[in-house]
Amino acid sequence: MTEYKDKLSSFASRLKTENTQIPIQEVRPIPSITEIKEPETQLNIWIPKSLMKKLKKFSIDNELSIKEAVINSINKNIENTEENN
Repeated sequence: MTEYKDKLSSFASRLKTENTQIPIQEVRPIPSITEIKEPETQLNIWIPKSLMKKLKKFSIDNELSIKEAVINSINKNIENTEENN
């Protein structure tokens, strides 16, 4: 136990007497590229269970969240409708 106390006291005295060293490595945060998001609103709808199963499978197969899949589908449907008019 005395060996530990000696090491600890010598460490404390070294901290007090030695000059601080300049760090070898500087940590800099990586600037994040964030998309400017449009404000969102909530949409609650009821859909058939079979359609929900298809939506979940589609989302998994395409590595999308259900939210992303629904937004993409709505956008495509609106674009197609606008092109036909």
